[in-house]
Amino acid sequence: MDNTKGITGGRLYGAAGQRKEVSSRKLLGIAGTAWMFDAMDVGILSFIIAALHVEWNLTPGQMGWIGSVNSIGMAVGALVFGLMADKIGRKNVFMITLLLFSLASGASAFTSSLAIFLILRFIIGAGLGGELPVASTLVSESVPVEKRGSTVVLLESFWAVGWLIAALISYFVIPAYGWQTALIISALPALYVLYLRVGLPDSPQFTAVQKKEKVSVVENLTKIWAKDYARQTTMLWIVWFCVVFSYYGMFLWLPSVMVMKGFSLIKSFEYVLIMTLAQLPGYFTAAWCIERFGRKFVLVVYLIGTAVSAYFFGTADSTVLLLTSGILLSFFNLGAWGGLYAYTPEQYPTIIRGTGSGMAAAVGRIGGVLGPLLVGYFVARNISVSMIFTIFCISVLVGALAVFILGKETKQKELV
Repeated sequence: MDNTKGITGGRLYGAAGQRKEVSSRKLLGIAGTAWMFDAMDVGILSFIIAALHVEWNLTPGQMGWIGSVNSIGMAVGALVFGLMADKIGRKNVFMITLLLFSLASGASAFTSSLAIFLILRFIIGAGLGGELPVASTLVSESVPVEKRGSTVVLLESFWAVGWLIAALISYFVIPAYGWQTALIISALPALYVLYLRVGLPDSPQFTAVQKKEKVSVVENLTKIWAKDYARQTTMLWIVWFCVVFSYYGMFLWLPSVMVMKGFSLIKSFEYVLIMTLAQLPGYFTAAWCIERFGRKFVLVVYLIGTAVSAYFFGTADSTVLLLTSGILLSFFNLGAWGGLYAYTPEQYPTIIRGTGSGMAAAVGRIGGVLGPLLVGYFVARNISVSMIFTIFCISVLVGALAVFILGKETKQKELV
């Protein structure tokens, strides 16, 4: 049997091509499983913030800092590990970030100090922030061009599965066994993914480019603002900031906002679980649309849907409207996330793809720092939930406008 592997025009062929397809599915499964555990941690954190508010008697400002410190870590991780991915490879950074995340997540279950908890959340955030853009870059560079967009969106769909599991754990485990148990559960499976990753090859495009060209970190940082890439870098930084700012501001506070609207902690967990279910069809419809109508279409439409849903969620004055708008918010927001992760790596060539994607994610995480802090600040000053969500609505619309005006369509574009 011929062991030669070949790719022509982004298409796999022959018996070797069949084995390559299996390898791509394996890569998606392992990367997606890791993505799922990352989402479990972020999802559980939103419920833990609500639980710690009661157990540790936290102020709204302290609650906001928990989410923001996590995002500060993600910003640092996205920047540092994005640069490292272009130097030591996607796979190596993939493994380092998972180990960092899993160990710190497990350790955070054993602290009773807010200060130590915040330090560990920073470390967890660094692992999460580094892993997500590197994972999407690795998958983008390892699948055929005609499947690239939908595959990356499907990778992002594992985030919805993780959030769903987080909601289930939080609903059944936290009230009965405490938030510490929930954190331990979220950390343990990640170690198994680390074991699975050892046998994975690195990105074939990175391996080929690394042999031909060595570029310094400073040169990579300079290149993303060169004439050929300044427009897409500007667009990505705006949309990443706006999307992450609104996402973490809204979703990390979602259970707490439900409590503010008069629901019990258990009932708020139940309603958030229902809203979380809508994330999966959001991803799947985005995956279907992205190869048919393009990346820009998916991003703009789903971001506008997110903005409208956020406005109605903030102004909802009945349970039916609250649930309906919350379901639509999850549907459109997470579909937009899938489109964003597919779109971002396609803006740059292989030599600076990790740097460009990581820098965009890092800028976005600054928004993730400010979003939860803004909510905590406004809640402490009795600013209405409707006003808070109107701000997030405007933010998402700005991101959609940036993609519409500055974005270039990359559907069926070969990566170089």
